[in-house]
Amino acid sequence: MNPFSMMKNLAGMQEQLKKAQEEISKVEVTGSSGGNMVQVTLNGKFELMDIKLDPICVDNRDVAMLQDLIKAAHHNAMEKMQESLKSQLGPMLGGLQ
Repeated sequence: MNPFSMMKNLAGMQEQLKKAQEEISKVEVTGSSGGNMVQVTLNGKFELMDIKLDPICVDNRDVAMLQDLIKAAHHNAMEKMQESLKSQLGPMLGGLQ
């Protein structure tokens, strides 16, 4: 194994990683639940960017239902983000999970 070729490959991998990080930061996905009554938007860093609630689901007599809808929408958004990142980074990772 040639250490110089390894260093050259490492520099290329670092450049690919930097590019991937820039692309990931631009990704946004929206998950929903309750027939789109609750929508949650995440960015590529899995940070919560937005929550939209249909006024019909905001009932102070049933807070537990709203909490469940928010959790379900967040879970849906997480799944979508994971799939999006897997499809974008899959070729770069060469089959790693």
